[in-house]
Amino acid sequence: MTRLVEESLSRNLFFIAAALFLWGFGEGMFFNFVPIRLENDFLLNKQQVGFALGAFGFFMAITHIPGGYLADRFGRRPLLIAAWALGMISTLAMGLARSLPFYLFGLFLYGVTAFVASPLGSYVTAARGKWEVGTALSLTTATFNIGMALGPVTGGWVAEQLGMDASYIAAFWVFVLSTLMIMFIQPQPIDHHDPAAPPTSLRKNARFIGFVMIFAFAVFALYLAQPLTPNFLKGVRGLTLSETGWVFSAGALGNSLLALSLSRFNPRRGFLAAQMLVLLFASLMWLGSGLPIFMLAYFLLGGFRAARPMAMAQARDLVHDSQMGRTYGVMETVSAIVFIIAPPIAGFIFERDPFTIYPLAIGLIMISILVGYFFSPRKEVAASAN
Repeated sequence: MTRLVEESLSRNLFFIAAALFLWGFGEGMFFNFVPIRLENDFLLNKQQVGFALGAFGFFMAITHIPGGYLADRFGRRPLLIAAWALGMISTLAMGLARSLPFYLFGLFLYGVTAFVASPLGSYVTAARGKWEVGTALSLTTATFNIGMALGPVTGGWVAEQLGMDASYIAAFWVFVLSTLMIMFIQPQPIDHHDPAAPPTSLRKNARFIGFVMIFAFAVFALYLAQPLTPNFLKGVRGLTLSETGWVFSAGALGNSLLALSLSRFNPRRGFLAAQMLVLLFASLMWLGSGLPIFMLAYFLLGGFRAARPMAMAQARDLVHDSQMGRTYGVMETVSAIVFIIAPPIAGFIFERDPFTIYPLAIGLIMISILVGYFFSPRKEVAASAN
């Protein structure tokens, strides 16, 4: 019986990993080039690009908590399949768009697919077997970003040869294959708590709320310099689309390798180490020059993605099993709110001096590291809370 359970777990994780690899490849073909397309094809200025990305973040933000709630209530597999299907439709819409409103419709619809994060995280956590939570979540981050490492180079080449819209059409067909993979995962039982002894609600869980505040500041500090860096590379540093694709691929490779490396750390230490890597990214973008340096910078930016499973693992230790989807939903909502706020701020700063954003980010990350070191929950304290 144990062997059958282990085979089921490995089967489900295999199809999750395969689907995420293909999705990462497809998303990598176009997603990092979105700010450039908004500027080049639809003639938006930097601040308008920032507002568009902020609106994209809004559509991400409104989905996470409902996604987590529905996953806890009705099961995770149906939400995963729905998100994959919606991602296919929205990508095709962006590829076919010839006007800004229709393109933004597709982009914002793609943002709505962010509700997948909570059911995906809770599905993988439940399917992890004997693995640690951080290790299992890092696996999904790593497989997705291995695909992302290949996507930008391919997408940059397609964009230069056939136009930027062609990369979306190619990504759509990759997403079709990814969706076929996700259809093979099995349903999971829904977790319930004892009605006679319900867990502390998330709103009254002081340790969880405190960590959410630490996480929110960290995400803002880590993300602020990122939204318009593609425009910085092309417009200020003068990289071609193909060269920019190599930079993005180095970043995706960093996302994958650093997620796997940091998964060996205690989640609290891994979260702090990930922030140090993003600090180095900002330093190299600010002071460095040349394609190899920018590729190294984006490789180190993988710390941003690696930080997420480390933070999720810390949050998971603070809540009950039956609250897992909502917990991940709250954490993803916090990230998405930052994705709304940060791009317009970055656009405002970029319009005045594109170099200023990097030392500002460095200072904020240093503060975030100090706050996290002194105030984020330790494993033994979190364990006693449950």
